[in-house]
Amino acid sequence: MAPVLDICVRGAGVVGRTLALLLARDRLRVGLVEGPPPPVADVRAYALNTASRQLLESLRAWPDEAHATAVLGMQVHGDDGGMVRFDAGPREALAWIVDVPALEQRLAQAVAFQPQVQLLQAPAPATLTVVCEGRDSSTRAELGVEHEVQRYGQHAVAARLDCEVPHGQVARQWFCGGEVVALLPLAERQVALVWSVRQERSGELLQCEPGEFAARVQRACQGALGAMALVGERACWPLQTAQARRWCGPGWVLAGDAAHSVHPLAGQGLNLGLADARELAAVLHGRDYWRSVADARLLRRYERARKAALLAVGGATDTLQQLFVQDHPAFAALRNWGMRGFDRSGPLKDWVVRQAAGRL
Repeated sequence: MAPVLDICVRGAGVVGRTLALLLARDRLRVGLVEGPPPPVADVRAYALNTASRQLLESLRAWPDEAHATAVLGMQVHGDDGGMVRFDAGPREALAWIVDVPALEQRLAQAVAFQPQVQLLQAPAPATLTVVCEGRDSSTRAELGVEHEVQRYGQHAVAARLDCEVPHGQVARQWFCGGEVVALLPLAERQVALVWSVRQERSGELLQCEPGEFAARVQRACQGALGAMALVGERACWPLQTAQARRWCGPGWVLAGDAAHSVHPLAGQGLNLGLADARELAAVLHGRDYWRSVADARLLRRYERARKAALLAVGGATDTLQQLFVQDHPAFAALRNWGMRGFDRSGPLKDWVVRQAAGRL
């Protein structure tokens, strides 16, 4: 008996819901497997580029201005005076800092109004299964796919903080002592923190009193936004770069963090996942009428395209992480000299901005 569904998407996160909506446009019968709700409030925020915004807007799933803050500038500070500044210039924004719960809610509403998408509590037979379960995917393990992981020995500590000084829609980042502190603008005086710290330090930061935690963040970012106050809970997860050896096989394909993950210092993780969804949907949309959605040539075409894109972003991110984690004076001199030179590079810096924004 033929499967009732054309495609079963396992994982109803941002990438899974986006993909389901894209596939439904082609009148494909899509099943979307929902997972359990998160045990605590989600404090994450993502930096989304222009390409990701355009994709989500096309699905009518872009959050309102209160939950999507345009980044008009960025400051990256080294550990010995090096600094790089980015400015949006004539562009609308360098990126947008998006509140994760708000984005997931908009996507869930869009799915609810799409009759081609059927919400499921468990996987169902389908011609093609797309695995979007995240980096700890159980389905990937069941398929026997080798998952190559490089652990950084660091954890990301995430939180929201109210600030004395308005952030001015500027994203700020500090490299110091092998750690990375990023403050991403949200509301006028609120920021999302992503602090990449040594693994042994993360437990201490999670358990210290809220006032002490805010004071530590303030010191780490050199008081750039004045006094700070913790808002809500803190979250933590281990940092790694990883990639599945195979992204597709008979009747299945991987997307998003189930296929790959990168260090968050460049803010490209979700942009890569959304680009996976866009590419897979485009490949299936352009197939010959007689080809199945599980056609091996189509799936390998998607895999080749996305692996090439990941190679550039993942390689650059890993190189930066490895460079800034070194504490030898020679490395400090090299990276800060490089930052000063890059800040004056003009066309090169503009090219990097366009690449990060998803533009050619």
